[in-house]
Amino acid sequence: MVLHSSLSLSLSLSLSPFLNPNNSNNNLILNNNNNNNLNQYKHKHFSCCAFKPTSQNTIFRRDFVLFGLTSLSLTTPLSGTLSLSLVLSLSLSLSDACSEFAVALAEEEEEEEPKMASFEDELNAYSYLYPIELPSKKFVFKWVESRKPERYSSAAPLSPDARLRIVSERVDIIDNFIISVTIGPPNSSIIKTTDKSKWTAKEVADSVLSDKSALRVTSSQRLAESSVLDTHSGEIDGEPYWYYEYLVRKSPIKVTPDSSVYRHYIASTAERDGYFYSISASTLSPQWEKMGAILEKTVSSFRLLKPTENYVPPYKDPWRFW
Repeated sequence: MVLHSSLSLSLSLSLSPFLNPNNSNNNLILNNNNNNNLNQYKHKHFSCCAFKPTSQNTIFRRDFVLFGLTSLSLTTPLSGTLSLSLVLSLSLSLSDACSEFAVALAEEEEEEEPKMASFEDELNAYSYLYPIELPSKKFVFKWVESRKPERYSSAAPLSPDARLRIVSERVDIIDNFIISVTIGPPNSSIIKTTDKSKWTAKEVADSVLSDKSALRVTSSQRLAESSVLDTHSGEIDGEPYWYYEYLVRKSPIKVTPDSSVYRHYIASTAERDGYFYSISASTLSPQWEKMGAILEKTVSSFRLLKPTENYVPPYKDPWRFW
């Protein structure tokens, strides 16, 4: 209450020269055409936002500075010079603090760049980068290659019709991360043209997700398990890549009826030889805020490579399972 009273008193006293234009003992002159005694106190006013004042009764930024100095001098018995020095010192201290905060924030963002490793599959001719460490957080990914690269004909199917298959996969069981690469033909009920320049990212996402289920359900039911959050497309080396983000709301074993914990995916798909090559990276939804951007780097790095002599196209030897 004492502080409030002091501030109220200082503000009223600071404003008194303006609230009482007939006061001739102050140094702040309020221009008034009806006051004949103001000619001897004429001062030139300067505005920070215009070369000339737009109104003769305008309060300028300089006046607000004077308010502050007057309030400070009334509440604290300091000389005018000391008051000004204190205000300037506080202003410089605030500026320095903001600068230090900005530098610290920039350094923190730079430190968050993860260490990445490269993975290349010559058998299916693709590559990507995956995170191995976050130095600033002293966090190390514990990847295990759960599925080594294998040809499409012998790869594990993701659905009973065996159209979509996992050709490679790595998992971090401890921290619940999965990176997998799948190959499969487009779903003809969704992709109705062979001209891939006309395919939208949403159509590609729906085509891939319609075959991505281990349950014996229809394609429409598999789509209902997933919720696509965002889609967009891009072009790399003249070839289109489709990107999409989605949640999987169901699994073969449902722990709780109304669980709010989903699996959050980010994925990318490219087409070659009439087949979709897709990479997906995922984690549980509570971890997405911290790790989503890192997994996105993996998906963005996905590339189809120029086939070598080791390349085996998906349509070759479909009967072969070894």
